[in-house]
Amino acid sequence: MTQLFRLPGAIRNDPAVDAWFAAGGSALRRFAEPWFERMRGCGGDVRERLHDGRPTACAGDAAFAYVDAFSAHVNVGFFHGAALDDPTGLLEGSGKRMRRVKLRPDRPVDAAALNDLIAAAYRDIAERLADQR
Repeated sequence: MTQLFRLPGAIRNDPAVDAWFAAGGSALRRFAEPWFERMRGCGGDVRERLHDGRPTACAGDAAFAYVDAFSAHVNVGFFHGAALDDPTGLLEGSGKRMRRVKLRPDRPVDAAALNDLIAAAYRDIAERLADQR
């Protein structure tokens, strides 16, 4: 059985997450925001909190995805990304579980493929939670 990464205290619409996006001087945080909004819209059980300084989306308290902004790119990360089907090859990383998609504002984003990955990550965590019940 796969260990789930739990974030007790995750809530709907965490003000700390909204403050992270609103922090002045970061166009890349605003570039990441629509992807986090898609995570928020995955289901009625989606909760969130800042974890390690980045907005993290959970199903209940089980983390499934996050966004982060760096100096030249944004990461859209998936806690069980290694298990996701990625037919367009967006995912990067070689860890045991986690994968990420790097987005740069000067390059086109395959929005349909990234939306599919976000939805798949949510379905995946829901299945993992059901298996643990």
